[in-house]
Amino acid sequence: MDRRDFLKKSVMATAKVAIGASVISKFLEDDLSAAPNSVKKIGLQLYSVRGMMDKDVPDTLKQVAAIGYKELETASYNNGKIYGMSPQDFRRLVEDIGMKVSSSHLGWNIQKGKEQEAYDWWDKALDAQAEVGCRYAIQPSMHIGDKIEDIQLYCDYFNKVGEMAKTRGLKFGFHNHSGEFKVIDGNIVFDYMIKNTSPENVVYEMDVYWLEKGGQDPVDYLKKYAGRFPLLHIKDEDIIGAGGELDFKAIFEAAYAQGMKDYYVEVEKYQISPIKDVEKSYDYLYHSSFVK
Repeated sequence: MDRRDFLKKSVMATAKVAIGASVISKFLEDDLSAAPNSVKKIGLQLYSVRGMMDKDVPDTLKQVAAIGYKELETASYNNGKIYGMSPQDFRRLVEDIGMKVSSSHLGWNIQKGKEQEAYDWWDKALDAQAEVGCRYAIQPSMHIGDKIEDIQLYCDYFNKVGEMAKTRGLKFGFHNHSGEFKVIDGNIVFDYMIKNTSPENVVYEMDVYWLEKGGQDPVDYLKKYAGRFPLLHIKDEDIIGAGGELDFKAIFEAAYAQGMKDYYVEVEKYQISPIKDVEKSYDYLYHSSFVK
């Protein structure tokens, strides 16, 4: 039972005593006819509530679950632990509250000549992501050099990590910011990466806000590289839908058409407070007809 169903049943139970079953039947009929889809699988990137997670992980997760979020993407991995807990303990905590971890943000910036150091790190890191129940392991950023050889180094690196992830039942991918839209030797870095990484080994998590800040149109990229974006970060200047710069309806329609599997709300700047902003972002998506 989600938060809205619980509240609805509580109201009905009280109202039956006061005003009778016939009136309640009419209330229920009207309410259900206008209710949004209660099975929407709206995800949250936990970086959105980073300060709260630093102070109290269990309580923060309970507040997130009470809003209605079902899927989580983590933003904390260090030496085999996730938010300071073993992957098994964190998974148990999340699932006991009624959510699940489906994706993670973690990464290692490659240096030429030190590739094996990076692969050794990923060996342990990917094991932890599989244990916590992830489907995806996403590198959230990279060092962008000034030569196309620097970008090719990352492409080769990502292809290898993607192969490692597959052996654990995971998909490896990369999350963009705005910097990946600089031009090097006539190539837009992000386009070069997509073209020079294997679709079987590397997926991309489009951050629609940062792509737009990079001077690009999310819908154009979703159409141009259809099938490469199983994940999206849904982000705005602060609360989702409040900025007015992004056409979320067009973005969702294009994302579904090209095969989006999951999406995560991420709030970086706060308008009210972290928990209130992620709640209002959830409500915007929950009540939007274009969100499945």
